[in-house]
Amino acid sequence: MPVSRLGLVVHQGRPLAVQAAEVVREWCTRHDIGCTDIDVWKNQEHRRGGMAEMQHAGSPDLVVTLGGDGTFLRGARIAAKNDAAVLGVDLGKVGFLTEVACGDVEEALEAVHHGGATIEERMTLTMRASRPLEIPTGIDAFLRYGHGPALPPPAVRPETVEGDGWGVALDVTALNDVVLEKLARDHQVSLGVYLAGRLLASYSADAVIVATPTGSTAYSFAAGGPILSPNMEAVVFTPVAPHMTFNRTVVAAPDEPVLLRVLPHSGQAAVSIDGQLRGVLDPGDWIGVYGSLRRLRLVRLGPTDFYGRLRDRFRLTDAPATGIDGEADSVFRPDTPAPPDLAHLRLPPPRSAAVIPDPVACDLPADKARSADDSVG
Repeated sequence: MPVSRLGLVVHQGRPLAVQAAEVVREWCTRHDIGCTDIDVWKNQEHRRGGMAEMQHAGSPDLVVTLGGDGTFLRGARIAAKNDAAVLGVDLGKVGFLTEVACGDVEEALEAVHHGGATIEERMTLTMRASRPLEIPTGIDAFLRYGHGPALPPPAVRPETVEGDGWGVALDVTALNDVVLEKLARDHQVSLGVYLAGRLLASYSADAVIVATPTGSTAYSFAAGGPILSPNMEAVVFTPVAPHMTFNRTVVAAPDEPVLLRVLPHSGQAAVSIDGQLRGVLDPGDWIGVYGSLRRLRLVRLGPTDFYGRLRDRFRLTDAPATGIDGEADSVFRPDTPAPPDLAHLRLPPPRSAAVIPDPVACDLPADKARSADDSVG
């Protein structure tokens, strides 16, 4: 895909990210491609919603993120508004979403620009609510202390019809999850949880998570939820510390909405989208979360090995059986053509072809490294 305009999201707290950003800007200059820094703010400034950021950046067709998965999510919320592709440069600690090491950023840009990359689509979530989301004065500063300014509440989409009983459609595209959580430390949030329009149960919990398969390795996993292949289509409902016997995850189809109603005796509940506070609900309010028709387009430079990355990121090679018996032998041989009865299956790529970036692999010029250190010091 030839790149005509690029949006750049940089984790300013990481010297290597600042360093790699200069490489991206220089590459854009050499190729006469417009480059705009997006989602940039200072502590006292307001942040823009995804659509406003996209318009500010001149509607780029490629968004490059330099940081970890959190930085990637910042870029994804903007790219999704215009079906732009997202290339994640890995400078984080886990890196399920990011694609390349910072030392390979120029090579990656060349591959994208000259058609040497592929686009992988991921399912996203959107939502409706009983009313437009709001963040009461004072709660934002309390909940986000030390984290910089919050994003504004999501805008209402134009297809909303007032008084039709279906709530308001919100301009939300969540790649990982939508979370409803308690505000008071000593008071769980109480919710009626509906699946596909039917009441499943009433929960008292610290939080409930509605996640995509991509988000199954994030907060949902930490709360005890299952890991799903990112190639799946599913909506994952996981309660966090529920005060009830039934504490299991429920996996629904993407067209089966998960509706969460705050019960009358509950306290207020905070709504977070991909880890960002976006609103506060009062008793009686509700949100409905479901699979979106909008997909997120991820740039991939070669065959990805999700389960190999899972092994590496969670250090599954440290299992006791590995120490006793050594590494288990491979079963299928991905370095030879698959037999006819296996040809339709999704099989692992050769280890040499799998893209598993190394966060510390960043071989860039020393003068850029020095300038990056100075800029964040």
